[in-house]
Amino acid sequence: MSTTAPVQPVVLADADALAWEAAARLAAAARSAVKERGQFTIALSGGTTPQRLFALLALAEWQVRMLWPQTQVFWADERCVPPDHPDSNFGAAHAALLARLVTAPAMVHRWLGEKPDADAEAVRYAQVLRAHVPLDGHGMPVLDLVLLGMGADGHTASLFPHTDALRDVHTSAVATRAPVTPHRRLTLTIPVLCAARAVVVMVSGAEKAATLRRVLHGPYEPDTLPVQRLRERATPAVWLVDRAAAVPLPADEG
Repeated sequence: MSTTAPVQPVVLADADALAWEAAARLAAAARSAVKERGQFTIALSGGTTPQRLFALLALAEWQVRMLWPQTQVFWADERCVPPDHPDSNFGAAHAALLARLVTAPAMVHRWLGEKPDADAEAVRYAQVLRAHVPLDGHGMPVLDLVLLGMGADGHTASLFPHTDALRDVHTSAVATRAPVTPHRRLTLTIPVLCAARAVVVMVSGAEKAATLRRVLHGPYEPDTLPVQRLRERATPAVWLVDRAAAVPLPADEG
């Protein structure tokens, strides 16, 4: 079931302000989760948009706020490449953030993108999630927070338009193909994104502005714009966008 209620994005001045707002929200979510459940589970994303956020979280003041010793780190998706490959989502997060932490997270759960059998790796990652993350009534892992981005084509994680992965409602992790290289990908599924306690979507850059308007204010076309599937969440996703990406949005939201 989808909701057609208007989405009110949080519009920030620029990419640096976007990173600071995201960091503040992640730190608040970490404190709340540790207080209530003793740990914080987060799934990170790749791409260029979160790189400023990772660099910010690596600073000493933010390391303390994030409660890394009580944090378990997962990834929303991964490219099927080794961890030291330039296209690796894990590799990017490790270089910008994880390798710079004074105190390591309690556990880091990376996709094994280098494995030759992507389908088997998706099964393994689903088992890892089940072992470390509480499940909802439908057997889906309930992460405390999933950090996502949005591509200019409307994809999120590695859920691309008109792919079978969009229709998978029974598993938490699947192998899929992307229209751009590296083609082979691994991704969490829509049910996991919808089950998470919180989802934060970061969107930056003028090249995504037209798509953002369609996603937030256009008709519901989830096969064409997969990120619209976040409308199925019981708790709305938080959209953090910089002013460049928000240009075409209605004036009262920008």
